[in-house]
Amino acid sequence: MSECNHNCSSCSADCGERTEESLLAPANANSCVRKVIGVVSGKGGVGKSLVTAMLAVMMRRRGYETAILDADITGPSVPKMFHLTDRATGSDLGIFPVESKLGTKVMSVNLLLPNETDPVVWRGPVIANTVTQFWTDVLWGDVDYMFVDMPPGTGDVPLTVFQSLPVDGIIVVTSPQELVSMIVGKAVNMAKKMNIPILGIVENYSYLECPDCGKKIPVFGESHIDETAEHYGLPVLGKLPVDPKIAAMCDAGTIELFDGEWLAPAADRLENLDV
Repeated sequence: MSECNHNCSSCSADCGERTEESLLAPANANSCVRKVIGVVSGKGGVGKSLVTAMLAVMMRRRGYETAILDADITGPSVPKMFHLTDRATGSDLGIFPVESKLGTKVMSVNLLLPNETDPVVWRGPVIANTVTQFWTDVLWGDVDYMFVDMPPGTGDVPLTVFQSLPVDGIIVVTSPQELVSMIVGKAVNMAKKMNIPILGIVENYSYLECPDCGKKIPVFGESHIDETAEHYGLPVLGKLPVDPKIAAMCDAGTIELFDGEWLAPAADRLENLDV
């Protein structure tokens, strides 16, 4: 055996002194992001982007500087929720995020395209590289909480985010169907394999509240979120109702005006996050 030169990158030996090379991408020199929170789901259509937007708004209301990195490159919806119509600009130092009316910083591929309806027809490596560039090339400035809105599933983008960004924890978004346990399990198990802390679960479409009597009606079936959360040893951080007002706000780009404390447990968990 040859003498060790302590350069693990050029050595294939598996020894006790071997160190694992970090894949984290360097943050932009003009950015100071204190906490990075991933918002994930095992399947599409569960309201992940909605939860991302509402959490950013709630933490902003609590006095924190917030930002959203929209990593859902082929299906970006965050700019519309905040009615962001200006294109992102830049300088020699990098790209400037676009700020919402109440101050949340946002970077999304839709802020770079000529038209918001232009499709992004890119292969996986290009999409993954774009997500990394949103971290390294955007001038985020001073941010207390950055929320990363990820596409559903466990593919290229979640893998890139978990490996390239210093993720402090993830929140799993789900809905009240029987298959929820399997879907949550995929997201949870991926996070565990990547050594990413799982902060808890949020259930969307949890119930419809009767406007006359206030009764909560489980229109999508009885919820299994509590049993699922207990199975994985995770807290439930909120249950969002089916509310036409919220949908209307998303369509009108006024999500910052929503009124409700459904995600207060999630906001509390973020405030108490020890990193």
